[in-house]
Amino acid sequence: VEVGAGTGLFSVELATRYPEKNYVAVDVKADRLQKGAAVAVERGLKNIWFVRARADQLDQVVEPDSVQAVWITFPDPFPKNRSAGRRMTHLRYLELYKVLLVRHGAVYLKHDNDTFFNWSLEQMVGAKWVIDELSFDLHESDLLDDYKFLTTYETRWLQEGLVTHFVKAFPRATN
Repeated sequence: VEVGAGTGLFSVELATRYPEKNYVAVDVKADRLQKGAAVAVERGLKNIWFVRARADQLDQVVEPDSVQAVWITFPDPFPKNRSAGRRMTHLRYLELYKVLLVRHGAVYLKHDNDTFFNWSLEQMVGAKWVIDELSFDLHESDLLDDYKFLTTYETRWLQEGLVTHFVKAFPRATN
């Protein structure tokens, strides 16, 4: 199972490319899930589910040690310091992802906000996660094309001259 948080259409694209894998698109906003679900129905996809939930409820959606990947694409950066605990890369979320991920499972983060992205990297390093792949300009990098297909938000930000930052990280093995 791969989980996409806030990534309905992005998860649909992954499910289309990899019909042998299962995907769960999780978002708090029903309209984004509805759009993704409509496209999934049009494409006849049977390997994707849509769940309206908050990211802190992921452990109620999937079993521990069952997730290959958590995709986080362009989450709300919650720029005010007092809202740091709501950021999807806050230590409490990294701990949750660690419980859900299989051994060698990873978190993939795409974002255009420098401050949020750098803060997220600091959280990962501070939590002793391993940074496996990193780019401060994904679309000019040599990283996999699977990382580069565009979300709705990403298309908008790129048209405005912003760049997409990307990191793939996984929790350091404790044994």
